Amino acid sequence: MSIITSVEQLEALYGVAQETSTAKEVDYITPHYRSFIEASPFVILGTAGPEGLDASPRGDKPGFVRIQDERTLLLPDRRGNNRMDSLRNIVRDPRVGLLFLIPGSGTTLRVNGRAQISIEAGLLESFAVEEKAPRSVAVIRIESVYFQCARAIMRSELWNPARHVDPASLPTAGQILAEITAGRVGGEPYDKAWPERAQASMW
Repeated sequence: MSIITSVEQLEALYGVAQETSTAKEVDYITPHYRSFIEASPFVILGTAGPEGLDASPRGDKPGFVRIQDERTLLLPDRRGNNRMDSLRNIVRDPRVGLLFLIPGSGTTLRVNGRAQISIEAGLLESFAVEEKAPRSVAVIRIESVYFQCARAIMRSELWNPARHVDPASLPTAGQILAEITAGRVGGEPYDKAWPERAQASMW
């Protein structure tokens, strides 16, 4: 197996990036980039910490990632599994990466920066939904913003309903848990209770 071990080898293999690949990167939110952030209901949050890397899904109504100013984003931490993988990482290594997706659009938006975790009461309350505020908000100072071309979305046909997978063809969460724990947790009772439990704890 031949392994690339240097940047020089990579550059020799791939060549020089075109101007369109580099000119799109700025350190602030342009009006056009604002449009993508405000339309996105889903973002992947990448973080790093002593235990390794983490990529975590974050979703809500379009525009749930709030633009405080052209160099600052606010990301509320809605209810989840309480593992706190991303939050544990941020308090020890503030570097973050965001990948915004918009259903129907091939273009994605990438944001890199540094985050802090705020529990300021007024800020939390401003993100309340159904009178339930998040327990924290990530305040992200932007270092770079740029759009990603649509090739990956086009190749995957991500938004093509004809390519959607039938959920019934995949293992359920209960089945996965039961297999891993030898039946200690999970199973059919978990799957039956999940929809109602998720709806009751959405916020």
